[in-house]
Amino acid sequence: MDPVAPVCMLMLSAIGVAFIYSSQDYTGGDLWVKQVIWMGISVAAYAIFSILHYKILLENALWIYIASIVLLLAVKSPLGTEIYGARRWIDLKFTTLQPSELAKMATLIMVARTLSRFTYQSFVDSVTALGLVMGITALPTLIIFLQPDLGSALMLPFMTFALLYSTGFSRKFFQVTALLALAAAAIVGVDLYRYDAFLNRNNLSALENRGQFESHSWIPLKDYQRNRLMAFVAPERIDPQGLGVSWNVRQSLISVGTGGWAGKGWNDGTQAKLGYLPQAVAHNDFIFSVIAEEGGWVGSMLVIGLFAILVFNGIRVSMIARDRFGQMLALGVSLTLFAHIFINIGMTLGIAPVTGLPLPFLSYGGTFLLSCFMLQAFQQSVYRHRERLV
Repeated sequence: MDPVAPVCMLMLSAIGVAFIYSSQDYTGGDLWVKQVIWMGISVAAYAIFSILHYKILLENALWIYIASIVLLLAVKSPLGTEIYGARRWIDLKFTTLQPSELAKMATLIMVARTLSRFTYQSFVDSVTALGLVMGITALPTLIIFLQPDLGSALMLPFMTFALLYSTGFSRKFFQVTALLALAAAAIVGVDLYRYDAFLNRNNLSALENRGQFESHSWIPLKDYQRNRLMAFVAPERIDPQGLGVSWNVRQSLISVGTGGWAGKGWNDGTQAKLGYLPQAVAHNDFIFSVIAEEGGWVGSMLVIGLFAILVFNGIRVSMIARDRFGQMLALGVSLTLFAHIFINIGMTLGIAPVTGLPLPFLSYGGTFLLSCFMLQAFQQSVYRHRERLV
């Protein structure tokens, strides 16, 4: 058994519980207790799935994928529940389940299975593999996007393209993909320009607008998503006073900036305690801001260092995997982890748009914590069942 990953995971999870408690202390919240319970469940799941041979995932990839699609669709049924205006969860009475987190795992397994079965030595092989993985990725991405959950929806294509790149696909494919991405960005840019003009023409602020522009748009974005993008690319236009859609990021920057070298001390931060960093985000999407304020540069670098070890250790595991499926699976886990870390910390520092992606092992969320542990369990299984090196 590789001890590196479990040690890093447990340290990060313990830090997460401590700062969830700290971020909720001023309201007397008990979310840290629920996180501890989910941590126990996640550790048990990790122990089980890390022992099982990862070939079980290969043999049952299709059924796992189908089950994840069914759960995603169930969100729109009476079983689904709405929180903060988004319908992304299934109500289990004693807790809620977020199927999009399970869909990330299922899609990764299915894409890894598909890519491992082709040699890419012929044009037919390459086109067939590309068509399959695009279809596999597109279905859950579309369903998640319509929930709406833009952050999680963007994660799946990133993961797939990163794995395609690792297989040695033609550079022309990625050049074309880059051009298409630029074209999509241009379309979104034009849409944001039209949105800004719409607000000015109707003398509306971002806070006063309640989805009026959505029927005038060419693309299926929600107006609150446009507000987030505008707050990133042109905050002076959408929120010149800093009291609306850019409030969270501005307060996050204050949290990070006032932490200094060693921080204000655990449970002694003021941004979350006084409610400047809102209760709805301090313990999940912006948990790194709380860590930076109370732990300072030292605490922040400890967290980033543990993440770096975890990511590079996963890449090492992928390099010694016994087969292509194991290689794709382990690499996909590390790529997914890295994307979450980069985007989440980036948005707390104002260098990435707010997408709602949580920080692995640290942000509050039972299903997300469980999915993080299970992904690492798959990676551990690849390590445990590797070929002996000579």
